[in-house]
Amino acid sequence: LTGVMRLAPGAAVLLFNGRDGEWRATLATVSKRGAAATCDAMTRPLAMPPDLWLLFAPIKKARTDFIVEKAVELGVRRIQPVQTRHTNSERIRQDRLQAHAVEAAEQCGATSVPEVAELIALDRLLSKWPEDRHLYWCDETALGQPACIAPATGPAAILIGPEGGFSTEESARLRARPNVTPLSLGPRILRADTAAVAALTLWQAACGDWR
Repeated sequence: LTGVMRLAPGAAVLLFNGRDGEWRATLATVSKRGAAATCDAMTRPLAMPPDLWLLFAPIKKARTDFIVEKAVELGVRRIQPVQTRHTNSERIRQDRLQAHAVEAAEQCGATSVPEVAELIALDRLLSKWPEDRHLYWCDETALGQPACIAPATGPAAILIGPEGGFSTEESARLRARPNVTPLSLGPRILRADTAAVAALTLWQAACGDWR
């Protein structure tokens, strides 16, 4: 606000903290260490996205950033990086990705910011998976089948695999779970970042707040 936008005391800004909605505020003091503002009035109440999680295997830095950005824009409550057998990125900077999610929320006018969780192994994640949360698994072996999600209610999650696909063991474990639905994303092979956008769009159109 002060270093880039050059705002001075008395300037009006819109603020949100992910809990109390959006507020119109006035900059009260500005210094090299920061600034203070006075909240004047609420402009929008807190609007939470549907109870949807995005699970994805991290890829190259810029494309992982893209996935986080688009997940915030499309509307999720949690972004969960997962380590699979063929994941080609073994580490992430959770704090950097969380900051990226905040920036994306600012850009798209959201009043909430999804949590970006620490990287977790897929096997460990599935071992403690909540029974009431349905998991849509983007299965590359379903290529060419109709890409559709039946309208449903309740907590949900979407799982996007790595560029190398899921291992045979991972696929077998996913198929064996009662609350997992394999999902096709159409007749063409999609990059992981494109697949995330496509799957989130399908779910939001069928089950989310786009209806």
